[in-house]
Amino acid sequence: MKTPRDILLERHQATAPKLDAIRREALNVAADVNRRKQPVRELTFAATLANAIRLSFLELVWPCRRIWIGLTAVWILLFIVNVSQRDGSQTVTAKSGPSPEMIMTLKDQQKILAELLTDHSVPHDTERQTIFPPKPRTQSAEILTA
Repeated sequence: MKTPRDILLERHQATAPKLDAIRREALNVAADVNRRKQPVRELTFAATLANAIRLSFLELVWPCRRIWIGLTAVWILLFIVNVSQRDGSQTVTAKSGPSPEMIMTLKDQQKILAELLTDHSVPHDTERQTIFPPKPRTQSAEILTA
């Protein structure tokens, strides 16, 4: 009794020479293409860098292009709103300089701040107590020798 494998091999034995001829033809075509190719030259640093930038753009930016376009639109909108909210009077006051009343007010505030920041925990020279150095105790020496 023949197995299914044997039956299939008998049926397709006639096609084996045709398949071999197709295989040889494909290999000959591939060999001709390889012979016609120019030798590969080494890429310069600039070409390698440009290729890396192009590949990273294609991998990182291009798949998410809708998101990037949306973010760009939001930033442009924010920039336009920011420019439209600017007031021209602010630039005029910046150019004119501070008024004399403002200078006096700032000096007063600096004096008050200096008074508040002074350290009151340390006594002044007039309030300091004189510290007497400890004297040697001779009485204890007399007790020990007696």
